[in-house]
Amino acid sequence: MNMMSSTAENLTDLADRFGSDKGSTKHRYTELYHMLFHPYRQQEITFLEMGLLIGGPEHGIDKDRETSDCPSIRMWLEYFPKAQIHGLDVSDFSWFKHDRFSFHRCDMDDRAEIARAVSEITPTPDIVLDDASHASHHQQNAFLEIFPQLPSGGLYVIEDLRWQPEPYEKPGITKTAALFRSFLDDRKFSHSDPEVAAQFNALIPQISGCIIEPVRYQKKRKDQVAVIHKR
Repeated sequence: MNMMSSTAENLTDLADRFGSDKGSTKHRYTELYHMLFHPYRQQEITFLEMGLLIGGPEHGIDKDRETSDCPSIRMWLEYFPKAQIHGLDVSDFSWFKHDRFSFHRCDMDDRAEIARAVSEITPTPDIVLDDASHASHHQQNAFLEIFPQLPSGGLYVIEDLRWQPEPYEKPGITKTAALFRSFLDDRKFSHSDPEVAAQFNALIPQISGCIIEPVRYQKKRKDQVAVIHKR
């Protein structure tokens, strides 16, 4: 047995230690992530997280706010000791220094900016986690730009599907949870914007599977996390 795998802290322990809301104190996302990500733990992967600290424009706070912590990035650096960790945010986190961490500043409203930021990440990410603004069109912009770049077997995770910020959310837009539910139910994407629907449907041959988990894994609660696997 690999002693590292049997004695190292699991992801929920790390989240709680570093103060990430992904752990047992709030969302419990790390229970799912530990199951999904543990096989990659000792591999030299590339990991990208979008959205590095609660707050910012989605909460009515200026994007040029002063930031002082990156709890989930510190968690990922500990969890994946051989990985290159990349962070993307509309606010500035360039002050955070680590030899395995790179920061990319990006506005999710602009698909060209997303494409530019992802082009800076080499090799392309094996795992992507979207914990950014949670606005539906931001989540969809990011997926359309980034998912096609993932290698075969890559994982793409979208958090907080049940909450969209008033400052950003577009009236009448199809929520990302409903978008992926339509794919699971009908094997095609349905969207209020036919052009967006067509772009998502063009990606179906690249998707080998998708799961959507409800809040705290309770069946009767709203969809919370989507995980999409690259064929």
